[in-house]
Amino acid sequence: MNIALAQFNPIVGDLTGNAHRTVEWVKRACEQGADLVVFPELSVVGYSPHDLLDNAHFIDAVEAAIRFIHSHVPPDMGVLVGAPVRNPNPVGKKLLNAAVLLEKGRPARLTPKMLLPTYDVYDEYRYFEPAESQEVMEFSGMRLGVHICEDMWNLEEYATYHMYDRNPIAELVDQGVDVLINLSASPWAHDRHAVRNGIIKTLCQQHNVPFVMVNQVGANTELIFDGDSSVHGQDGQLLASAPSFEESLLLWNTEHSTACDPAPRHRIQDLHDALVLGIREYVDKTGAFDEVLIGLSGGIDSAVTAALAVEALGPERVTGVTMPSLHSSEGSVSDSESLARNLGIAFHELPIKNAVDAFESTLSPLFDGTPFGIAEENIQARSRGVLLMAIANKFSRMVLTTGNKSELAMGYATLYGDMSGGLAVLADVFKMDVYALARYINKRAGEVRIPVSSIEKPPSAELRPDQKDEDSLPPYPLLDDILQRYIEERQDEELIAQATGQSISFVRGILDAVDRNEYKRKQAPPGLRVSVKGFGSGRRMPIVARVDRQGIERMMHELQEESPA
Repeated sequence: MNIALAQFNPIVGDLTGNAHRTVEWVKRACEQGADLVVFPELSVVGYSPHDLLDNAHFIDAVEAAIRFIHSHVPPDMGVLVGAPVRNPNPVGKKLLNAAVLLEKGRPARLTPKMLLPTYDVYDEYRYFEPAESQEVMEFSGMRLGVHICEDMWNLEEYATYHMYDRNPIAELVDQGVDVLINLSASPWAHDRHAVRNGIIKTLCQQHNVPFVMVNQVGANTELIFDGDSSVHGQDGQLLASAPSFEESLLLWNTEHSTACDPAPRHRIQDLHDALVLGIREYVDKTGAFDEVLIGLSGGIDSAVTAALAVEALGPERVTGVTMPSLHSSEGSVSDSESLARNLGIAFHELPIKNAVDAFESTLSPLFDGTPFGIAEENIQARSRGVLLMAIANKFSRMVLTTGNKSELAMGYATLYGDMSGGLAVLADVFKMDVYALARYINKRAGEVRIPVSSIEKPPSAELRPDQKDEDSLPPYPLLDDILQRYIEERQDEELIAQATGQSISFVRGILDAVDRNEYKRKQAPPGLRVSVKGFGSGRRMPIVARVDRQGIERMMHELQEESPA
C-alpha cells in the first residue's frame, strides 16, 4: 500500500479553506499513486479551536466540511482526517476528538482519541469524551492501528509520572495490526524531535510493527508546530521523514524497508526556524496587519527580533524606530541605523526628550522634591510605547515586543512601555539563547546582519546614566541557569542552589522575583512558545498569592522537630 503523509498547515476555524485545501492535497496524493492519505489531528479545524467547540453551529459546519471532503475522495482511495465529531452517547462530553476514515461510496468510519491531555497548554478533556476502546480499522486488505497524538505518549520511560491507566497502542496491537498510524498536533519545543522519535522507536521495537506519524505544521497563536512527520520500520529504524517547519506530502510504500539517515538537528537553527514561522503565521493568519513595527534600541534583543521579522515577512513589511533619550548611548542610534541598513528595512529616529519633559512637567506638582527613581525611568519606556502604538495605529502596523524570557521572568520590563505590542517574539527565549541566535543569523547570512557591537556591548536598558543590566540582575549565564531549572525543570530552591553553587537565600530571591512579577506577564502580549514551559497558557500561576518559601521551610523544620520519635 502507498501511504501519503500530508504534513498539513490548517488555519484554526477556517473550515471552508481547510476543506478546500484538504481536497487539493488528496488530489495531489492520488496523482502520486497514494492508496491512503493521512492528515494531522483536528486537521479540519486546526489545533486548537478552544471554545469554538462549544458552538453547536460551528460543529454543524464541521460536519458540512467533512461531507464536502468525503464527496471529493477518489474511487479506491482512503482519506484519514482529524476532526471533532458529536458523541453519540448521551452521557459524557458532547464531542469526540476523532480520526475519520473517508472512502467513496462508504459511510465515514471513525476512531476517537483515548488519552486526553490536560496539562501544560493542553485542555482537551474540557471538550472531548475519551474513547472507551480502540478498534482496528481495516482498509484495502490491511489492518490499521489508527490513534491520535497523546495515545502514543503513555510510555513510562518518557514520562515523569503515569497519568493514564490505559495503553491504546497495546490495545490495538493485541487485536493484530499491520501498521500503526498516529494523527498528531504536537507542538515544537527544544528536544521535541528527539523525544518523539525515541517514543516511536521504542513502540516499534516493543510491538514489532511499523509506525506512521503525521504531525501538523504551522503556528497558531503561541503554539508552533514543526511537522516532523515520519515513518519508522518495525525495528524502529527511520524509513522516511518530512522536512521540519514546512508543509510536505511524503509518500511511503509499506513494502519499503530501507532505513534512511536522519537529518542532523541543530538546536539554535531549529529555534530560529520556529520563531520565523511563528511570526509569519501570527501576522498572516490573523490578517489584521500586513506590516510590523519594532522599537530599536541598538541592543541585542531588538536586533534579533527585527532580523527574525525580516526572515518571516520580508524587509518591505518591517519598520524600525529608534527613540533615544538623554541617557541613550551614541551606539544606541548608530547600531540601530546599521541594523536597519543591513536588513534593508525602513528606519526612523524619534528622540523622546520633549515627550519625557512634558510628562515630567505635568507630574511636577506631585514629583517635585522626590529623588529620581523607577517612576522616572519608566516614563521613558512608556513614552516610547506611546510613540510606537501611535505609529502602529496611524499606519495599521503591529508592534512586536522585544523582551526576552530572562527579563520577563524577573519583571525587568515596563508595563505599557516596552511590553506594549501585539506579539512577544522572544518571550520564551532566554538571554543567552538570544546571543546564540544573533551569531547564527550572521553566520547563516554569510555577512553581518546584526552589528557586532550589538552582540558585544554590555546589555543595558539605558534608563539612567551608565546603567547596566547587571546592576539589577545576576549575570545572564547564571540567571538563565537558575530560571530554566525553576520554570522549565520545576526544581526547588535547594536543588537549584546545590546545582549552581549558590546560596539558598540568593536562589530564593530570584524565585521570589519570578513569582512576584506574575501580574506583569499576565498583561503581556502572547508570546511564541519554544520551550516545554513558556509564559502563557501552559503556565497558570496565581497573581493573588503569597508564597513564603522561608516560612514554609521554617514550618517544615518545626513540624519535624515536633514529630514523635
